[in-house]
Amino acid sequence: MKRILFLAFVLTAFVLNVHAQGPKLGHINSAELIQMMPQTKQADSTLRRFAESLDGQMKTMTAEYQGKLQTYQSKVDSMPEAIRTTKQQELQDLGTRIQDFQQSAQESIQKKKEELYSPILQKAEDAIKEVAKEKAYSYIFDTSVGAVLYSTDSDDILPLVKARLGIK
Repeated sequence: MKRILFLAFVLTAFVLNVHAQGPKLGHINSAELIQMMPQTKQADSTLRRFAESLDGQMKTMTAEYQGKLQTYQSKVDSMPEAIRTTKQQELQDLGTRIQDFQQSAQESIQKKKEELYSPILQKAEDAIKEVAKEKAYSYIFDTSVGAVLYSTDSDDILPLVKARLGIK
């Protein structure tokens, strides 16, 4: 009986000690972490080159449209009605193709961005979770989103996560 009471006392003291300490809080600026990761620079460069290639195609299409428009405007008065209608339709079709290309290019850039940055974001998230588990944090707040307006006694885990990822 004494042994059971002693065990109950020790267990109660342990539980009270854990609750008295409260949850362990930490914070990190994930945007700063991601910008520090070497993979981000490579992804930025790849995305920039991809966008520049699409922009080059867009400029070529726009130049073609401008050239055809100038030719049309300079000769519109001397064109027979049938040719004028055909040229107007050509210009309208080319304008539509340019708009479609522009929309498609924006979607392609967004898709490429997701493709390039998803592994980076996942790697950062995994490292944050590993550090949080390793250091027994109850909560980690992301200060880059501005959601934490005030906190008391929370640890900045950015140096720990950088070390985990090998970032100096």
